[in-house]
Parts: sequence; structure tokens; C-alpha cells
Amino acid sequence: MKNISLPVRFGLVISACLIAYFLLLSLFHLHTNPFFSLFNGVITGFGIYETIKYYKLQKAGSFSYTGGFTVGITAGFIATLIFTVFFTFYATEVNVNFLNELLTVFKGDYDVHIGIVAFVTAIMGFATTVVATLTCMQLFKNSRNIVQKA
Repeated sequence: MKNISLPVRFGLVISACLIAYFLLLSLFHLHTNPFFSLFNGVITGFGIYETIKYYKLQKAGSFSYTGGFTVGITAGFIATLIFTVFFTFYATEVNVNFLNELLTVFKGDYDVHIGIVAFVTAIMGFATTVVATLTCMQLFKNSRNIVQKA
């Protein structure tokens, strides 16, 4: 893929939306509720959908499944990496009590540090990216079905 600027731009926009959503939740002290993280998948999925759609418009007749998949995965991975860095920074520097508030679900003797939470955040973002990209590509792929005469 010669032009990497498209997925980078969309990855930055997706990550900005994810960060804005997280900060909006933190204003209302809802950022420790895992239920609200489900909307991250909607934000990421919509961003990947728009990335692939824009890429298909650019390529017109030369659009390929591989190209669309690569653009979607790249945009999602960039967004995930940026959001994970922000999340780690927020949990360690901005709100040092965030990790304790987030992990109140665990009543046992679990020794969970920010590293494992950041790792899980990244893995969830990567998994969401792969699923959203595969789903969106079903909409945008060129069909190879043969039209049969009745």
C-alpha cells in the first residue's frame, strides 16, 4: 500500500473520538463502569467503516479486498495504540485512584497493575478492530457471483 496517510488520518480521528468519549464519561464518573466501554466498539466500527468507504471511493474500479482490509486494520490498530497510551497515561498520571476504582469488582487478593490493564485494553481494541474490519469488508467487497439466466 503506497499511501498510508488515509488510515493514519482516520486512526487519529477514531482515537480522538475514543478519548473524547472516555473523558466525557469521566466528567460524570461513569468511566469506571465497564458497561460503557461497549460503545467503544461502535466508535471503532464506525471509524473503520468510514475508512474503508473512503478508500473504496478513492480506488473506484481497482478496489480489492486486501487493500480495504489493510486500510481498516491499520486505522483500527493506530487508534488502539493511541488510546492505550492515553489510557495508561490517564490511569498513572491524571487520576491515580482510577485503577483502584476500576478494579473494585475484584474482591480477592488479585495483584493487578496498570501494565496488565493496559495490555487488556490493547487486546480488546485489536480484537474489536479485526471483527469490525471483517464485518465492514462484507459490505464493501466486490461480489464474484455469476448471474444465472432463468
